[in-house]
Amino acid sequence: MFAYGIFKVIYAPRKAFKEIIQNPRYLGPLLIMVLFIAANVGSFYVLITKTYIEATVPPPEKRDLWTESKTFWQPLNGAECDENLTDYIAGNYYGNRSIMFWVSQSNKITMQLQNISVNCSRGGYAKLYLRVKWTSPNDNPINASLRVYSGSESSYRNINSEFSNAAPNVWNNLTIPLREGWDGEVNWGNITGLMLEIMWNQPADIKVLVDGLFFGGVYKPYAEGAATVLALYAANSFMQFTLRWFFLSGMIYVLTRLFKAKAVWRVVLILAGFALITMFIQALINTAAFSALPKLEYSLEYMGGVKGEAETAYDKILEETWLVNRVYSVAQTITLVWTVVLCAIAVRLAAELPWTTSFLTALTAYIIAIFLESFLMQI
Repeated sequence: MFAYGIFKVIYAPRKAFKEIIQNPRYLGPLLIMVLFIAANVGSFYVLITKTYIEATVPPPEKRDLWTESKTFWQPLNGAECDENLTDYIAGNYYGNRSIMFWVSQSNKITMQLQNISVNCSRGGYAKLYLRVKWTSPNDNPINASLRVYSGSESSYRNINSEFSNAAPNVWNNLTIPLREGWDGEVNWGNITGLMLEIMWNQPADIKVLVDGLFFGGVYKPYAEGAATVLALYAANSFMQFTLRWFFLSGMIYVLTRLFKAKAVWRVVLILAGFALITMFIQALINTAAFSALPKLEYSLEYMGGVKGEAETAYDKILEETWLVNRVYSVAQTITLVWTVVLCAIAVRLAAELPWTTSFLTALTAYIIAIFLESFLMQI
């Protein structure tokens, strides 16, 4: 019997289990484990090759560095600034403060970010993300502009369109395209600073908060440098198979003993291991399904984790993957039913229990095994 009947279990389970009971050997389940780990890691690799994460400056580990400290900023034209510890954007990429600017009796406020270095040339960062909130005055500005610097050179853009849906006393999320639509020549390969100016129609006490400033728009494949992640996933797959195998075997053994049937632990353990050939088949199905995925782009809105925005971005990803998710769910259901059927056949042959009792034993054992496995894998 090739590989101790591991594939015979698929197309002739009764015959395969009879032969296994007569000559129980651990090599078969161990080989199934190896095949499952390889197939599961393969399916994960296919998935991550379809996955692209939006890269940002500052990077995620530094959070929104430039809006966490006022030392990066210079208020202009009589304005002042300080760090605000109570009103800020909360999320995975965001810290615990914003930068507050204010000026008395003026019709505009100007702020400048200094001492940065960002590549925004072709192939570099293509968007600027910025959160702006003004609490005074209580009406909308009549003009807003952004200027970027590269040394002594600068380039200007009117951003009134980005402010068209903005409102006072709320955080407004601005996305500003770079390179195209700017006036003035600048070395986009090294942006060293920027200046934001907001103007109202009459003088007033102005107070503006700025948070969540990132350069983005570049998506990098998650598979780059993913060797460590793949190794961890292989270890996770090993634990998944091992836990399910031993919990399933243990529950089948305990339940058959409760029904006063003869059961040999070694035989039960090996039979359960063979029945888990379904995990290998499911991993192969997952690989095929994941290969049909489109390019999945996980944007700053999703990765940043801001409440409301992250859910909206995730819904978009679900729309792109609904068919694959459906295939994945169906494969899980088929795997559950198929495994229970194989275990029931094994119990019937090994313990000589009635079919109804065998199916009840297999179903109960598998459900408990899945529950215990899931619980331990989350610890």
